[in-house]
Amino acid sequence: MENCEGVIATERYGSHESWKYLLKDGRMRRKKDAEDSSPSGNSVSGAFKSVFLPQGYPESVSEDYLQYQLWDTLQAFSSSLSGTLATQASLRGVGVGNHEATVAAATITWLLRDGTGMLGRILFAWLKGSKLDSEAKKWRLFADILNDIAMFMEIAAPHFPPFFTLIVCLSGIFKSIVGVAGGATRAALTVHQARRNNMADISAKDGSQETLVNLAGLLVSLALIPLVTDNPLLTFTLFFLFTILHLFANYKAVRSVVMKTLNEARLSIVLHQYLLNGQLLSPVEANQKEPVFLSFRRTVPIKLGVRLCDIVQGPEDLQLALKNNNKTYLIGIRNGSVCVCLGSDASVHDEIMAACQALCLSTVLNNDASLAGALSQLSNTKDLWELVSKSHKMIDQIFRMFLKELEQATWQTERTLLDWNEWRVEWRKKRS
Repeated sequence: MENCEGVIATERYGSHESWKYLLKDGRMRRKKDAEDSSPSGNSVSGAFKSVFLPQGYPESVSEDYLQYQLWDTLQAFSSSLSGTLATQASLRGVGVGNHEATVAAATITWLLRDGTGMLGRILFAWLKGSKLDSEAKKWRLFADILNDIAMFMEIAAPHFPPFFTLIVCLSGIFKSIVGVAGGATRAALTVHQARRNNMADISAKDGSQETLVNLAGLLVSLALIPLVTDNPLLTFTLFFLFTILHLFANYKAVRSVVMKTLNEARLSIVLHQYLLNGQLLSPVEANQKEPVFLSFRRTVPIKLGVRLCDIVQGPEDLQLALKNNNKTYLIGIRNGSVCVCLGSDASVHDEIMAACQALCLSTVLNNDASLAGALSQLSNTKDLWELVSKSHKMIDQIFRMFLKELEQATWQTERTLLDWNEWRVEWRKKRS
């Protein structure tokens, strides 16, 4: 053994560098692998990665991490500069530099702004908190658009002295909504980016990146402030330029995210393409088609996880809901909505199946001109309960293969981001 020479062991630090241990003349030496072209761990780039990127990058994060963070960095920088202009306007509005202004008046204005913002934060979290996971991209972009509107109001407020307090209070409400929506959707995106249960590390490094960007924004702002002081035209011009950059970077950031968990929008896109031509879209293809703006278009809404009384009004309705149905959910059409009542023993696959059937019914009821295949056959049925019964047969025929192809396309089918309410029901099966 003492006379053996050569490589006795190798080691690798993630994908960054590899080393080998050599035995020569009875001594062990550690040497960098000649085939490894990556920079040394103590280089400047290595130190930068260690400070600002999660440990194990890129293996420890999702494939879209770097592209998203680059666009997010650009939007944070432009938002920081816009925030400087808004802060200067707010201070001037409360009387900084004005000998006639009083400390009490400025304090009351600030307290009213903060107070209304706190109430807005609570109200928004109550009304929309459950939507922020399932539609993280839409609410992320909405939060940044609303933030720009709030900053514009702060910049404009000093030019309307009689309404200054009202305007900054409204701005405070908008910013509080931005805080809830932005923080919650950032957490949802962090869950998506984490590949090794390293959400805390990703969040911490995201904070470091944001701090660095804000520091750069602060340095630029120091040069900017003397130029815009007492120059409203330049202030508004720069604000609109920064806002355009901010919104563009935000749009590109949310567009770069490729989520493999199914929400209603992604499931609808994948399912309709599958029914149209049998092609199952990959996560990348479906995410590119997913809408990222909140839609106000009138469609037949889908309500998941409703009470039994939201679907059936009596035993006759229950028997109709059970026709051709041996599943762990009931589905019906009430008051212009497709409602799904989930059984207490339903699995995640059952939830996906129920959502698929509800999406099919919603599409048929919308009278979509692009209906094809099985959906076009359903559209000829006028009686609502008969439509539900036929949809049970259709989903039984397609779902097993559809689910198999979802898994083959690397979609996650063990968890979803479908917006289910908490009602769970047990019912007596149809008498034979």
